[in-house]
Amino acid sequence: MEQTRMISPIFKQIDPPQRFLMGPGPINAHPRVLRAMSADMLGQFDPEMTEYMNETMALYRQVFMTQNQWTFLVDGTARAGIEAALVSLVEPGAKILIVRAGRFGLLLSEIAERIGAEICTLDLPWGEVASLGQIEAALQEHKPQVLACIHGDTSTTMAQPLDSVGALCKKYNVLSYADVTATLGGVPVCTDRWGIDVISGGLQKCMGGPPGSAPITISDRAAEHIMARRHVEAGIRSASLTDGQRSRISSNYFDLAMVMDYWSEKRLNHHTEATTMLYGAREAACIVLEEGLENRFVRHKMASTALIAGLRAMGLTIFGDDAHRMANVTGVWIPASVDGDKVRMRMRDDFGIEIGTAFGPLTGKIWRIGTMGYNAVKHKVLLTLGALEAALAAEGFKPPRGAAVDAAMASWP
Repeated sequence: MEQTRMISPIFKQIDPPQRFLMGPGPINAHPRVLRAMSADMLGQFDPEMTEYMNETMALYRQVFMTQNQWTFLVDGTARAGIEAALVSLVEPGAKILIVRAGRFGLLLSEIAERIGAEICTLDLPWGEVASLGQIEAALQEHKPQVLACIHGDTSTTMAQPLDSVGALCKKYNVLSYADVTATLGGVPVCTDRWGIDVISGGLQKCMGGPPGSAPITISDRAAEHIMARRHVEAGIRSASLTDGQRSRISSNYFDLAMVMDYWSEKRLNHHTEATTMLYGAREAACIVLEEGLENRFVRHKMASTALIAGLRAMGLTIFGDDAHRMANVTGVWIPASVDGDKVRMRMRDDFGIEIGTAFGPLTGKIWRIGTMGYNAVKHKVLLTLGALEAALAAEGFKPPRGAAVDAAMASWP
């Protein structure tokens, strides 16, 4: 008797729908990045692999606009970079001052709380940024060990000015950290000019890659602090730390001292490098630098300016202050007469275009539209505006037909 074959249910080959990801991120990855990520594996200590690591460090020094020796990748999404920075900088019980003006400032608090830090905050209404005077006053009041902030908070679409913040922190002997996930590769991240000690980012926004790798750069001053904590763990006392500050880093995976040893010429094993993500991160940086940083910054600004011109031509109101708006994510007030989620659904289902909703006090009040990386181009901005116009009209809001695309085209040089 013929044996009956048991056929297990199988899933189809992955074939996601093609969409323009015009929200606050992730965005569509550049095809070159995806092709690079399909290359074959290498052993983590093969000389070809370690050379790729060295090349990646050199490339990201240029992207971060820095001379920092310690510029490399943390394996994991952008949040991995944030957590590695805070876990390695902040001892349990030490004071950290966090600038909070959006969802991702709150994230810094969530991570610092798990570390056991004493959290001090400079809280601002969502959509505002901190002035240098406010930051200095908070430093004087709280006397923290570390200041942490978000450069571009996509939850509010505002960019926190960072000029002179590093110098201010040095004046008060405070280490400084900034997350630039939303701005790296599309907006100037002037690491050396700002004097920020540790800056981390991600690939999935202006860099035009997928989530999964977190570029980071660390000043010599911060590296000394991080390595001193590692020496404490090994039983070596550092004169620069008081007894109350001496503590081992609570994470193994996110211990930057150990990761730095891995990326150094020592090549001390810490983890198996995410080879495919390294290929993608390296290619993303190559694309950015081939275009040229200044050219790239201009392109992002042009795309954002055109989008805003189109939105205003539709009779929509832009969220926030023009002076501090990110050049790659725009917030727009949802008209009171329409259901914002239904408009987004129409754009996705009818046009294959995704825009973002909002968090916290802005939930249901604004849409967030990204013009980043591979998507910060004229035709994608025009298609997004045309789709939004049609979706609004279908939901009862009657914008002047064609005005948005015309205004955007007129604003594009």
